[in-house]
Amino acid sequence: MQKDFDKWNEEKKRIHTTEENRFYKAREIWWCSVGINVGFEQDGTSNKFQRPVLVLKGFSRQVCWIVPLTTSQKKNPYHVRVGVIEGKECFAITSQLRLIDTKRFTDRLTILDKNVFEEIRKAVRFLV
Repeated sequence: MQKDFDKWNEEKKRIHTTEENRFYKAREIWWCSVGINVGFEQDGTSNKFQRPVLVLKGFSRQVCWIVPLTTSQKKNPYHVRVGVIEGKECFAITSQLRLIDTKRFTDRLTILDKNVFEEIRKAVRFLV
């Protein structure tokens, strides 16, 4: 599949010039413009290159760690069941943990259950 990096770069420029950083908290799930990425890195979809993400830890108003979510179920320790989000069964891809600027957030979807959140945190600790 051909990736449209040029279109993503235009959207990224628009996001970069945005003045607004979103208020967020750990455990929240947001739509996030993660973009078009290289190789097997998780891409966003739609014209805003978005996918749902889980906020794992905040560092400031501007940056936080997120874990992308997917509807693809895989039997490996890096895919942790999140539950149903917007009518679809979702899984956190802990191996794709990344730092993002909160300008990438568009809409808050929900707040994740505390017990599920702790399972995902444990899975992330397992990475190192």
